[in-house]
Amino acid sequence: MICGDDRYTRRVIEASIPRLKVISKWGTGVDSIDKEACDEFDVMLGNTPNAFTEPVADSVFGYMLTFARQHPWMDREMKKGVWKKIPGKALRECTLGIIGIGNIGSALVKRAQPFGIKVLGNDIREIDPVFVKTYDLEMVNLEELLSRADFVSVNCDLNQTSRHLIETRAFSLMKPDAVLINTARGPIVKEEALVTALAEGLIAGAAMDVYEYEPLPGDSQLRDFSQVLLAPHNANSSPQAWEKVHWNTIKNLLDGLGIDYQINERGEIQ
Repeated sequence: MICGDDRYTRRVIEASIPRLKVISKWGTGVDSIDKEACDEFDVMLGNTPNAFTEPVADSVFGYMLTFARQHPWMDREMKKGVWKKIPGKALRECTLGIIGIGNIGSALVKRAQPFGIKVLGNDIREIDPVFVKTYDLEMVNLEELLSRADFVSVNCDLNQTSRHLIETRAFSLMKPDAVLINTARGPIVKEEALVTALAEGLIAGAAMDVYEYEPLPGDSQLRDFSQVLLAPHNANSSPQAWEKVHWNTIKNLLDGLGIDYQINERGEIQ
């Protein structure tokens, strides 16, 4: 079975036995699939890690530049006939806090260096000390990261330890001019707490590509804030990345079923 963001609960998996042998996830995150049930019923679970690292990292930097330089808000004023110079700042004046130094988090660290951005990292795993030293990455606890960062980028997996990791207390620690960027998984951020933080001015803005409930409900209060940028879970958009994921997803399926195949010089399965 090839799946996207479909939910494979224990009930679904159990009902599909014995015919279900493989679940091949198109993409990286497998939080919508009951991994314990897969193990119990001997169902192979495959995904495509590192598939969207580059486009997602680009998206995060796009959001950072957007908020730092204030382009959309100046554009809105100009189109209303208002000549208003909104203060911006250079990225080298900013501190980036990255929650989750995996493939995407590491790509952000590398992108930050040419801009002269100070980078703070947080992860439940120990990060390679050579990488930390090479890119002048400062690993800190979550509380310190939240209190020092101008941009907080969520790039960790969704699991039992990260669900609602960013909630009321987290927002209370952030700087009033800080911006939250979430391109990971929606439930890592408690949206009710985010709405409150925005309404009370605890943070300056947010860029959200993912949500607790998708598609984003029409009555979501996140739509009401001019300082919030919203996207429809599209940070991974890249034709080359998609094609790579297509083939790797099929490869995982064939591997799980024990079917032989050949790969041509373009990386395509024959």
